[in-house]
Amino acid sequence: MARTRSFFTLTSLLLAGLSTAKYIVPGGRWHDTDGKLVNAHAGCVTVDKSTGKFWLFGEYKVEGQTEGGGVSVYSSSDLATWESHGLALAPVEDHPHIAPSSIIQRPKVVYSKVSKEYHMWWHADNSSYGLLLQGFARSPNISGPYTFVSATAPLGNWSQDLGLFTDYKDGRSYSLYSNGDRKEGRDVYITSYNEDTTGLEKVIHRFDKYDLEAPTIVQTDKSYYALMSHKTGYRPNNVVAFRADSLAGPWSQPFMVAPLNTRTFSSQSGFNLRIEGTKKTTDLYLGDQWDSNSLWESRYIWLPIDIDDKKKTLNLVWNDVYDLNVKTGEWSPVKGTAYYGKDAKTNGAAFKQEANFASQGTIVAGIAGNDSTVTFEGIEGTGKPQWVSFYYQNTDDLGFGDQPGGTPDRIGGAWQLRRIASVVVNGDTSKVETLFQRDTHKSIILSTPLLLTLVKGKKNTITVGGLYNGFDYKGADIDRIVVYPSEKS
Repeated sequence: MARTRSFFTLTSLLLAGLSTAKYIVPGGRWHDTDGKLVNAHAGCVTVDKSTGKFWLFGEYKVEGQTEGGGVSVYSSSDLATWESHGLALAPVEDHPHIAPSSIIQRPKVVYSKVSKEYHMWWHADNSSYGLLLQGFARSPNISGPYTFVSATAPLGNWSQDLGLFTDYKDGRSYSLYSNGDRKEGRDVYITSYNEDTTGLEKVIHRFDKYDLEAPTIVQTDKSYYALMSHKTGYRPNNVVAFRADSLAGPWSQPFMVAPLNTRTFSSQSGFNLRIEGTKKTTDLYLGDQWDSNSLWESRYIWLPIDIDDKKKTLNLVWNDVYDLNVKTGEWSPVKGTAYYGKDAKTNGAAFKQEANFASQGTIVAGIAGNDSTVTFEGIEGTGKPQWVSFYYQNTDDLGFGDQPGGTPDRIGGAWQLRRIASVVVNGDTSKVETLFQRDTHKSIILSTPLLLTLVKGKKNTITVGGLYNGFDYKGADIDRIVVYPSEKS
């Protein structure tokens, strides 16, 4: 399709609506209190127990500077409204370990009761991943700035993806890290920090030759669960978990934590946040939904974790939108209204197709540009911003390996990882929203959200078309949309 047929190109992404709702929305475009995208990837959330505030640290990535941008920091009282505090660790020109050309990945921050300051650790490397070190910085203030101290090999070992776990029973912290992709490595380590978290003491356990990364640990009163990702770069995969009675093991065989072929809802593991409320303790999976084509457009997949220690199982609980009370620890899904592709109107080459895995047995395919669209009618709105979740199937993995969008399941295959759709409310093409639709899998339907403003009443329409995604203008196949209520003020 000719490029001029699209509503606009990828460079117009900033036109997407700003978030004002306080719900937690996995995969949404989260904006801070200044209206800018929350930019803190592959990091952690540290709780300041003196104030009860949550502090989010993560990799700072912008277009043209996807590595070495430093570590950003945000604060929140509800895990949904984020205030930016700039860079906690800023890059320094010509520095051997924190220069703009350096790798500064997966930052983790922990409070030291010994020195009464905050300590930051991260995967420190050069652009060729030839160093495989752990960086260390410190600050008297949780927000920083943090002062670089060192970059060292953990007990003489290599270190790549970095995690950090603090045992809530005794307060002891542990470094979690894979030791690289070289044949001599491919292990994951649990190593104890000293009491001051300024250095490592001894290896507690080694996961030998599983070839996993992005480790994090979830703790219950009876068990430890170690979550890890397979090594597929920025492509999502099926995250697995191990269970043990103690950190030293023995650990179980790995098992899946999300439905098969959802690739952990298109996310990678990274950190776990334990919320000890007055009524309930809730664990949250803090995962990253990477966009390898535009790393600065990567999203956050934060989900409640369901653990059954009797059955020795752990599962991530998907919700498009959920409400979390950080005081009580209770959470509940927000209910929405579904509108189905079977009942929608198609335009141009878009068509309804039989799909036994889809809602009501029908999915809308052939969506491309603004000539072939699907329109949902009779949608009820509140007149205020509302999250709308678009359920879709992206079958890029049906292509050939020598063609754009080729399958990762074929030898030599390429993986585009996304389709990009245009979304227009009530026919107003001057306000086009951008919807990223990551690769799913054959017959796997996932969802992705947008914050839209619908007029009050039941006469709204939502039209989905296609935008240029690097090789064509085709949007993903649409199963249904779900419209959620505006948040109560």
